[in-house]
Amino acid sequence: MEKIAVLGAGLMGASIAQEAAQAGYQVILRDLQMSFVRDGLKTIEDHLDEQMAKGQMNRREKEQVLDHIHGTIDLAALNQVDLVIEAVVENIAVKKQLFTELDNICPEHTILATNTSSLSITEIAATTRRPDRVIGMHFVHPLPRMQLVELVKGMETSEETLQTVCSYVEQMKKKYVVVNRESPGYIVNRVLAVYINEAITILGEGLADTETLDTALCLGVGMPVGPLALADQIGLDQLYAALIGFYEEFRDSKYRPHIMFSTMVRAGYYGRKSGRGFYRYQD
Repeated sequence: MEKIAVLGAGLMGASIAQEAAQAGYQVILRDLQMSFVRDGLKTIEDHLDEQMAKGQMNRREKEQVLDHIHGTIDLAALNQVDLVIEAVVENIAVKKQLFTELDNICPEHTILATNTSSLSITEIAATTRRPDRVIGMHFVHPLPRMQLVELVKGMETSEETLQTVCSYVEQMKKKYVVVNRESPGYIVNRVLAVYINEAITILGEGLADTETLDTALCLGVGMPVGPLALADQIGLDQLYAALIGFYEEFRDSKYRPHIMFSTMVRAGYYGRKSGRGFYRYQD
């Protein structure tokens, strides 16, 4: 495996492209508009500048990483890649259409991976003629600090595909866990969403205020950040959508969002990105 393509130049896509380039791969970063691609490249350069400021790399190494990344809006440019990692909007219709197009463009050996955190790998793979070479690669945000990648097998994902992707993750100096069969939320998000929802329930019952609850979990369980602060970082709207998806799939009341959670999302209190969640934020 020598050439990687990353679809989606947002924060996650840019981070995946950067990590792949730093591991020595040639990377194509593709998005729908060149302005999006430029924004993604700027994000990467900013991250590299931060590493330089911390003494983690020098200018020559920074330039080498940037030289490994080529931005484009042309999907046909992916006709020679060995691995595609899709990190576009979390919408099943969009992903299915994209994988159909990739199946027609990419060489037969190319592995098609999706960074989805909740959608069906099998359903996405069914739109291609290579379901055995489709796999889930769920990188955990923020990617530069988080070591984990969840590798999720669809119904027809081959062992060869899995082992190839395992080797790729190791080359990126990340750790992986294998999810033997797909299930909404996989491992991390399925546990995390319930954990955060229970914290919101405790807050809603008036057992403690926001700061006290977060402090209790940090000091009592050893969490690096409290559940409510973490929810603000992730985005309450994304967490809420995940819980609703779990509830619809499993029909289990433990996945039903607390009324405070629902009300905050309706009010547009999404967390850090909206300026207000369980905490208030300023630019």
